Amino acid sequence: MKAVTVLFATIGLLASCSRPKEAEEAEQPAPVQVTAVKQQTIRRVVEANAVLYPLHQRDIVPKISAPVRQFYVNRGDHVREGQLLAALENRDLKAAAAAGKGQLAQAEANLRTTTGATVPEEVTKARADVQAAQQQADAALKVLNSRRSLYEQGALARRLVDESQVAYVNAAAQLETAREHLRALQSVGKQEMVQTAQAQVATARGNLESAQAQVNYSEIRSPIAGVVAERPLYAGDMASTGQPLFVIMNIAQIVARANVPVNQSYQLHVGDPATIRTATGDIELQGTVTVVSPATDPSATTVQVWVQAVNARERLKPGTSVRVAIVAATIPNASVVPATAIVPGEDGGNAVVTVRDNTAHLKPVELGARENGMVQIVKGVVPGARVVTVGAIGLANNAPVRVVPPGRQENNAAEADRGEDEK
Repeated sequence: MKAVTVLFATIGLLASCSRPKEAEEAEQPAPVQVTAVKQQTIRRVVEANAVLYPLHQRDIVPKISAPVRQFYVNRGDHVREGQLLAALENRDLKAAAAAGKGQLAQAEANLRTTTGATVPEEVTKARADVQAAQQQADAALKVLNSRRSLYEQGALARRLVDESQVAYVNAAAQLETAREHLRALQSVGKQEMVQTAQAQVATARGNLESAQAQVNYSEIRSPIAGVVAERPLYAGDMASTGQPLFVIMNIAQIVARANVPVNQSYQLHVGDPATIRTATGDIELQGTVTVVSPATDPSATTVQVWVQAVNARERLKPGTSVRVAIVAATIPNASVVPATAIVPGEDGGNAVVTVRDNTAHLKPVELGARENGMVQIVKGVVPGARVVTVGAIGLANNAPVRVVPPGRQENNAAEADRGEDEK
């Protein structure tokens, strides 16, 4: 019994000694690191994931179906605009073009004959016919007048006068017909004959141009400068009008297409500077916003934004996933603090812990732009105020604190750990 009594007395003594020590430790100010709220320029940056596309791409589909006679480039080759890429079998097309040249030459010769020889000869003959008809009409008129005179003198029968009258009427009709024929040749007839010959020339020329176009279609040329991304066929395979023979991409410049949330897209405009960065961060390109879609994707409630950049040495390839950072605005003289100073507020919002007279004060704040680990404080603290950057988590409002220089916080924690290990 004596031993038990002594044991309980010892425990009570130890407990009474430890309570003041714990209370003394609880009243010790918490070590914190602080920094002053600074005024500096900060940028509002909108970031999003994106996929790279070439600046230009052309699927070259042949306009005729024919076997491939020869390829002049392979996949991966760089080509110039207008460069010959492949040749299709075209011997039949060249023969048709040669025949078209002959038909055109024949039509042009016919036009020259019509305008220079045929029509003038017919006009000359028509004029001769008019002259002959005129002479016949004049002769018939003289005979008629002579017989009328003799009939009036009673020396000639009436029947002969009537015959002369009929002969004169027929001669006059032939004269009028010859005159109409001459007028037709000199006006409408000549024009129609020349127009017909000209139409034949135009038809022949159109057939020749069509045949030559078919020959040209058999030569496949690049419409843009770029690199050959696809070439699915081999020499001797049949090239079809429904199948691309080449895919040419211009990747000297690339376009990153990003889907930006609607609430952030309002801040973006064409011409905003931007950065394209690979997932590993080893490649970073400076670019510009070229497209901000006016429509929203209803399934994702996002807006597509294009960022274009020069792809030096073509290091980035289409289809690569990248990260874009777009500078939506530049804010001068902004109140900024490190992002580590931001803690949860009492009302569920954001807050910072300021230090004044070695006492912590929890201040709700309104945040703005973020960039490179810094955050803009729109409302809540003033420039120059000291905010806690290390040690703010779990710190009670109005709690005593002790400001330590950078590095001391870690040293104190390490010493505490060692003390616990020793115990």
